[in-house]
Amino acid sequence: MKEEQKARPWVAAALAAALLLTSLALTQPARAAENARTVVPIGRAVGIKLFSDGVMVVGFSEVVSDQGRSIPARDCGLKEGDIITHINQEEVDTIEDVQNVLQEVGGASMSIRALREEETVQFTAQAVQCSSDGQYKLGAWIRDSMAGIGTITFWDPQSGVFGALGHGINDVDTAQLMPLQSGSILYSDVADVKKGEKGEPGELKGAFQVNRDLGELYANTPGGVFGTLSDSSFLPDVQPVEVANRDEVHTGAAVIRSNVAGDAVEEYTVEIIRMFPQNREDTRNLMLKVTDKRLLETTGGIVQGMSGSPILQDGKLVGAVTHVLVNDPTQGYGILAENMLQIGQQAKDI
Repeated sequence: MKEEQKARPWVAAALAAALLLTSLALTQPARAAENARTVVPIGRAVGIKLFSDGVMVVGFSEVVSDQGRSIPARDCGLKEGDIITHINQEEVDTIEDVQNVLQEVGGASMSIRALREEETVQFTAQAVQCSSDGQYKLGAWIRDSMAGIGTITFWDPQSGVFGALGHGINDVDTAQLMPLQSGSILYSDVADVKKGEKGEPGELKGAFQVNRDLGELYANTPGGVFGTLSDSSFLPDVQPVEVANRDEVHTGAAVIRSNVAGDAVEEYTVEIIRMFPQNREDTRNLMLKVTDKRLLETTGGIVQGMSGSPILQDGKLVGAVTHVLVNDPTQGYGILAENMLQIGQQAKDI
């Protein structure tokens, strides 16, 4: 869950066409219902673990050697947020991979290939031997995985595909989207809640069952994480609903489905207070306010871990909760469901 981030006419002019227009008006809804996309709105909290494709540089530190203090990784040109994919043509995906290669190469010169904002960059570096433990090091803090709690937004029983979070999983230090090599969702109960307050976002605290994978991730995108379920037995018994188009979503009353205690999913009242203009670069499409007294008493509003909670209005899935306002935890942002599904489908087609 992060802090803070979006509608068209047709008229008829001829009286002579009135009969035809009446016929179209009567037949179009039936056709629309046939073609409407339907999914199951979930709202269930799960554990999410993600392993990166490469290792991300998240910081630097000095290496003390017999020759003095140095930071080879920074000196060669690496920056925070760079994703190291190869050292001397050898692919590296984990911290252990990097450590093993560094010990093999020793103090010899090495080539480092990395991704920087989707562009490939190349560096030449030389590790130094740390005087305290004898290990060869570059002086870079690196990360290869992340884990946390989030909420499943929807599940498509026909394809087995699910979408969760409504926003991407970003590295906590660099704010960069983590490149996905593999990942999964885990069975989880909500064990406790840290209530949100002005200036201090709250959070759900989950108890994961690390040996109970429920599905695999295939994409980590700005519009959410997506994958396929291998175990649907934990899902609530909910009927599929239609996915609303943007022009069907409006300000006013709505509900969210969320899991804020144990494994129970409940509906809570909210109000959509603003719709934002379409912006392809921004997944914060609407603003909502929690009005349900039960949820306000339990969580203070929107808290971390509720990302992905489905938003329903007029019996349709209209979006997912994505962000909370730090200065007012009763308010937050959401992504439109049609945008989220489109992003997930595009990621699957790649």
